[in-house]
Amino acid sequence: MASIVKSLRLLADETRLRLLMVLQKEELSVLELQEILGMGQSRISSHLGQLRRAGLIQDRRAGKNIYYALSDDPVHKDLAPLIEASAREIPEAERDGKALRLLLKNRQDKAREYFNQLAGKFGRTYCPGRTWEGLAHMLLFLVPDLTIADLGAGEGTLAQLLAKRARQVIAIDSSEKMVEFGGELATKHGFKNLEYRLGDIEKPPIEEKSVDLAILSQALHHAASPARAVAAAYKILKPGGRLAILDLLQHQFEKARELYADTWLGFTEADLHHFLEDAGFEKIEVTVVARDEQNPQFHTLLASGVKPAAE
Repeated sequence: MASIVKSLRLLADETRLRLLMVLQKEELSVLELQEILGMGQSRISSHLGQLRRAGLIQDRRAGKNIYYALSDDPVHKDLAPLIEASAREIPEAERDGKALRLLLKNRQDKAREYFNQLAGKFGRTYCPGRTWEGLAHMLLFLVPDLTIADLGAGEGTLAQLLAKRARQVIAIDSSEKMVEFGGELATKHGFKNLEYRLGDIEKPPIEEKSVDLAILSQALHHAASPARAVAAAYKILKPGGRLAILDLLQHQFEKARELYADTWLGFTEADLHHFLEDAGFEKIEVTVVARDEQNPQFHTLLASGVKPAAE
């Protein structure tokens, strides 16, 4: 556990306070922290090193990038009021908050623009992990007469397959073009039980406890916070409902960030298990279900969990 006395000494520096203020709200890379605070890399890294050694923050490597976030140390509960009060005395705090919001908006806009450009081309463009073999495993979970949420649906190829049997399918995507294109396809094919809605998978515009099955098919690695997306899926599920996740096994293909607007380079089996467990799911299963022969030979994970029948 971090020492409160040592932590207070570290908080006496305004730069370290500013770092903790923004890291309270979002996990960020050194480059992003430079952009928000308007400081050089060496200065930022030096302060991050002191905070990490004190146990106040933790780091995570993803390909060539290192991301920083507050650690899970209980001492943060004691320090949080002090950090928040200090924000009122630091002139740069308000500017840092605005810079963070702009950065996060740019993150989202970048991914949305990628999918807007891709709308109408998914069926003819290679996308890692989108294999019929993988999808077939997930379809095994289907039973008739379900209300299903397809979170991060894209054009809704899967949603339209589900709509052939389900009571209702709600397809959620953050790309206006994807939602527009998918809605037109649904109308063209006569699906009256398929609805497209514009929204974020971390805050899906779906009523709580209203769906039987929620699906995240190759969508979780685009989320800013996969844990929040899984927790959000838990909220919209009825007691006894199931979440199915189809995504990439952790890999080192760094170009995926540029080529496919990926935020995360896949996940380990343990990652998905932790997300489901922390959200409250039971009967958790995680397994590799497909392996691409084409380089860089992505592997596909299928994870599922059930919301307890009695909460």
